[in-house]
Amino acid sequence: MKRAARRQLWFLAAVLVLLAAAWWQLRSDRMSAPGTLLTLDPNAITHVDLQISQAPAEHYVKRDGHWWSADQTAAADDLRLGELVRIASAPVQNWQPADSYDPTKIGLSPPQATLNLDGQTLRFGGMTAIGQRGYVQVGSRIGIVSLRYMPRSVQSASIKGL
Repeated sequence: MKRAARRQLWFLAAVLVLLAAAWWQLRSDRMSAPGTLLTLDPNAITHVDLQISQAPAEHYVKRDGHWWSADQTAAADDLRLGELVRIASAPVQNWQPADSYDPTKIGLSPPQATLNLDGQTLRFGGMTAIGQRGYVQVGSRIGIVSLRYMPRSVQSASIKGL
């Protein structure tokens, strides 16, 4: 076997080893990932209820591909409701049992916002001490997610759009 052919075989073997290592790492990362807040498909959600602090509760229904206010039967802002339903698929940094935290210390007693998506409730607390993240309670677990997934009031959503 010529020297060039041996070199190419070694190179091919090295590439195969690197590809196998990359595949194993990606598989390992996917298996250990904490997942998302809810298993719901955001596009399939049809009912949204939002309560932010002491503001009046907002109720929305999706009909014919558009969002409508359930209270007033008026058209709602599809972009804003799209943001709200995408919260369901927010990536979670990590999960802990709810009894691991004092709800008062993390802003969950009372929650700063409550979002109900097709009957599944998300309770939003305060910010974490480090980073731009916040606490979200889903059932008996509390997840930490980016602050960009925290629901906003209609006023702050309209200000953002300016």
